[in-house]
Amino acid sequence: MNKYERQLLNPDLLRSFVAIAEYGNLTVAAAQLYRTQSAISVQLRKLEEELGVSLFQRSNKGMVLSEAGEKLLPKAQNILTELAATSALFSEPLSGRLRIGVPDDLEGSVLETVLMRFSRQHQGVNVRATCGCTSKFPDAIKSGALDVAVYSAPGNELGRHLFECRNIWAASSQHVPDRDAPVPLAILERDCWWQDAPKTALDVIERPYEIVFRSSSFAGVKSAIKSGLAIGILPDNSLEGDVIELGPDLGFPLVPKTNRSILISEAADPALTEAMADAIQAACHQFK
Repeated sequence: MNKYERQLLNPDLLRSFVAIAEYGNLTVAAAQLYRTQSAISVQLRKLEEELGVSLFQRSNKGMVLSEAGEKLLPKAQNILTELAATSALFSEPLSGRLRIGVPDDLEGSVLETVLMRFSRQHQGVNVRATCGCTSKFPDAIKSGALDVAVYSAPGNELGRHLFECRNIWAASSQHVPDRDAPVPLAILERDCWWQDAPKTALDVIERPYEIVFRSSSFAGVKSAIKSGLAIGILPDNSLEGDVIELGPDLGFPLVPKTNRSILISEAADPALTEAMADAIQAACHQFK
């Protein structure tokens, strides 16, 4: 087949290409499109074969657009936008009210991305968000107080699985703890597993500690850790700046991982909740 006989490009191939370009990662792009990584790889290879060019270069930073990929991206985005607009001509836009709950330990960029994407795509939906401890989210979903929530707990099997989160002992790199001194502990003071996790872990290995900081928010605990005042347990995505991980080599035991999931109320509008669940899943995979 010569260049004058080429078939029209399949929109699914362009959709996979745009997702890889946006996220720079095959695994994340596959999750966004609810496909396997191998299926996305096959689609990319097919598109490259049809066009006769390489669209990406692999680097330490992930999938980077080649010169040909840079040239194709705006065209592909325009095509997909036009197709979406055409499909929406005869469909009713989403509207209504949606109440969501998100953990306050969730990476800030995730929440910003979720709200930004959702508000842009569904301008007729009135979103109300609650950010805080997730321990009461399952009851809020059952009672109808929340429509969608991101729930997090060790061994959590509720709802739609998002990802497993590793939790770590964290400290300021400027204040490495003395092995022989009691651990200066920062405690998240709330009615959930986070409150007892640090004390329980240290009690098991009979390592002494002293509670020097209490807070009802992750932001407070993180500030105490960053300042060098205390040591505490945080999700591993909290490692930033001068905050470092303390492992068994420094006398700190492993702590339970948590499973994040999406909970959806059966009483809520399924079109609204599915749209929000999709936005949450895409953002979590992007920043995971």
